Amino acid sequence: MKPTLFLCIACLAVARTQAENVVLRVGYFPNVTHAQGVIGSQTTRAGHGWFEQRLGAGVTVQWFAFNAGPSAMEAVFAGSIDLTYVGPNPALNAYIRSGGDEIRVLAGAAEGGAALVVPADGRIKTAADFRGRKVATPQFGNTQDVAARAWLKKQGFKITQGGGEVFVLPTANPDQLALFASGQIDAVWTVEPWVSRLEQEAGGKVFLEQPDVVTTLLVSSVRLLKEHPDLARKFRAAHGELTAWINAHGVEARALVCAGLSADMHRAFPAGLVETAWRRLHFTADLTAGQVAGVVKDAQGVGFLPNAIPLDRMFSGAP
Repeated sequence: MKPTLFLCIACLAVARTQAENVVLRVGYFPNVTHAQGVIGSQTTRAGHGWFEQRLGAGVTVQWFAFNAGPSAMEAVFAGSIDLTYVGPNPALNAYIRSGGDEIRVLAGAAEGGAALVVPADGRIKTAADFRGRKVATPQFGNTQDVAARAWLKKQGFKITQGGGEVFVLPTANPDQLALFASGQIDAVWTVEPWVSRLEQEAGGKVFLEQPDVVTTLLVSSVRLLKEHPDLARKFRAAHGELTAWINAHGVEARALVCAGLSADMHRAFPAGLVETAWRRLHFTADLTAGQVAGVVKDAQGVGFLPNAIPLDRMFSGAP
């Protein structure tokens, strides 16, 4: 074989190998409500990735932890991640901001697990007792932030971004715990495992729970669907398999979530806390556009999603 021909063949082989190697970047939050993402990250970390085993050779999955939805959606816009587990409000906002051109919902992930927590000492007994109080949420515009503002408005309170009759204070989940325990905030609207932590570690009790609300979605960038449609379909299928496995193997699933949260938080996460949080959650890959209709209505009612557009493409799972 001539050296020039051999060199060409070698270059083609390298190019083909490079073309087959794909890095898939996936976002999630270190919350029990993002169990699929936490398990995916933990199994990747342990060298036997759930998703890698189903995506095929040449695919590397990288996991990125976010505190709340808006920052995860900004990462999608920036091209820093390809998919993410996220709440419905940030996904809706991102879809509308991009004119429906950047975001697609691939599947549901979790329902429930969100609650409004108040001190157990009885200082807040009725909705009227929230007047003048400080209520923390994970991040401005995230799903729990919108839910808190919408509920307070329905109770007759005037709510503004910076004040009003009840102060809604976007605060990172770890900070909420310390501020609530010290009495610097009066209530918290958040998700598991923080709901259970506020109960068990900071003297809180659940005032209001959302057992049926959609908490977590699996969202993809349109760019991924255009460039790697087969990979997106395989990831969605693997997500569905994992969701079914979680529901059928609760003990093993909780152990993996506990290990994943411990790794994310750099300290041992109590297994009992995961078990308590688990009771408030329902994991499901099923989702319909109708399920988010109430979310859209609440968001618009408190000044979010002012330029709402039809959601038909958002749930198509394809460009």
